[in-house]
Amino acid sequence: MEQSPELENCLKLLKGERDEQRLAGLLLVTKFCNKDDQASILKVYNAVGVRFLDRLLRTGMGKASVGGKGDDNRDAYLKLSVTVLAAFCRVPDIASSKDMVLKIPLFLEILSNKPDPSVIEECFEFVFLVSSASDDGVTTLYESGGLKVVASHISTFPDGSYLMEVSMRLMQLILTKLSPDNVNAQYPLETSMMVVSIARQFAVLHNALKFEALHLLSHILSAENTARLCDSLRLMSNDMWSTYTRVGVVAILQNRVAPAEKLHALIVSESMIGILGEGWLIGPMNLPGIKETVPADRCLLLVLESSRVEAAVLLNELAYLKYEASKSSSFSAEDICSKQRNLAIAFSLVEKIIKLISTIGEDKGSIASESTFTKLLTGLNETIGVVLEYLQDAKEHGQRKGDDLLASVRIIGSYLAEAPLACKEKVWELLEYMLLVEGEGEPRPFYSVCFLLPLMCQLTMNNDGCKVFVSSGGFNAVVACLMELIRSNDLKVGDSSCIFLACDTIMNVLLKRDQMWLPLDESNFVPLLRALACWTDGINDQSIIMMASSICSLVFDSTSEEALLRHPDFEDSTLNSLSRLIARSLATFGQDFPEPIKEEADLHQIIIAGYSCWADRFPHVKQAVEQ
Repeated sequence: MEQSPELENCLKLLKGERDEQRLAGLLLVTKFCNKDDQASILKVYNAVGVRFLDRLLRTGMGKASVGGKGDDNRDAYLKLSVTVLAAFCRVPDIASSKDMVLKIPLFLEILSNKPDPSVIEECFEFVFLVSSASDDGVTTLYESGGLKVVASHISTFPDGSYLMEVSMRLMQLILTKLSPDNVNAQYPLETSMMVVSIARQFAVLHNALKFEALHLLSHILSAENTARLCDSLRLMSNDMWSTYTRVGVVAILQNRVAPAEKLHALIVSESMIGILGEGWLIGPMNLPGIKETVPADRCLLLVLESSRVEAAVLLNELAYLKYEASKSSSFSAEDICSKQRNLAIAFSLVEKIIKLISTIGEDKGSIASESTFTKLLTGLNETIGVVLEYLQDAKEHGQRKGDDLLASVRIIGSYLAEAPLACKEKVWELLEYMLLVEGEGEPRPFYSVCFLLPLMCQLTMNNDGCKVFVSSGGFNAVVACLMELIRSNDLKVGDSSCIFLACDTIMNVLLKRDQMWLPLDESNFVPLLRALACWTDGINDQSIIMMASSICSLVFDSTSEEALLRHPDFEDSTLNSLSRLIARSLATFGQDFPEPIKEEADLHQIIIAGYSCWADRFPHVKQAVEQ
């Protein structure tokens, strides 16, 4: 292909011996060379040479000289060198070269000195082109402090501008190469500054860049190692970024977009709640300068509806993959894992809304309207119904192990703790099965029982519920759970309230045992007593002492010291510990208790009433009490 006369003249100048000739050639290049004509750009690059380009750039930075000149025309040299280098890097082979990669720190230095705006744009373009052309480029960008430089500039760029777009793509390059966990841990302040600017783009733009902002927020905020980033975001003096994020989430969820985009919006919502709490779901929805009024609960309702739909679709797809597709066709195990991960996001949001509802229930007027409260309950009831159907399907297929099943039990437990009568018949029907559900890594059911403790504690407060509980194997399951909690002090599923919920549930049943003729498995009594002895040995917490003593007293009422000592697993040391426990609880009876301990008066009555019935059958306990 013939080259133009202008290009020929330019190349002759660029190959000249004197710097003045090369400078003249570069100036000609900037006037006539088409930036998309990569063939011509490559010829110019080869003609001028790397060494001259490097010297020209350093002259503009005040680090070298061209043509024997120092500070003269320094700004012009900087502008010219940045312009031609950015143009050269539109050719991928040039951009990925070692010479260009080594210039990234110099360009970052130029940007750090806040140069002329026209230079800023071309510096960013150079950095982006070189960083995206090779792994070495993005690594050099990060290790040279590129994130600090980008974060210091991004807030000054106009919404939706080319520079804003380039900044966001540089951030994406860094995250893809180095993982959000590392970036968040090393640069929490800079990352938080990026999040604030990206959140604004997420809210105000209505083009493809809006979705890039969504993906970036999802990628950054959902990383595992976000503790320092979250702290930095919470300390932001201007909290408009959280409003921008809420506005952006609503825009995605209320419009027709691909399901994958809605999932990203839910991921961002879950992350925002993790940073700012469930209250983030309700708040201002108006952007500055826009008069349109949007209800403050719009985000809450949309997140619930989207999570509910997502959960229903995923549960249906999981059931098909697990019970139908496996019979007739091959499928990837990753398909199931991916859907389970997405289900966990939808379930997590539903649980957080359940938690918010408990606050709404306490003070409806200050958080949401009555109509919103009704819509929330309707949506949650429908979701719980779908989850129960999924568990019913699993039960019928003989499946009781899986993290998706355990998550299903957990969300049911969370909701029924607030609405114990919801889906009553179905819950009672599936209680026995739910108590047997295990997570993938569990050797036996434990967490499922913990998740259902609030429900079972309320269930055992009335006679019908108590019968269902015992006939479903609930008593044995809760006793085993209590022993495990005491043994391992496992508080991963919550706080110490799990232990007290288990104790309350056991006590509810024991108190109704005689009047209802409940068929309890007494083989559990010995390990239960041993666990209580272990729990209270050396403990001075009055609430623990009274709770354990009450259960112990109710168990003693149905046996004797002689019978217990005949049991191969019941030792004298256990009897001694329980004797001290009963003695300590009775020693405080009748005293003037501080206000918090007066709540234990009903437990004192249970212990006193029990002791009067079985004291003669437990001489060691009686001796300890009378000493």
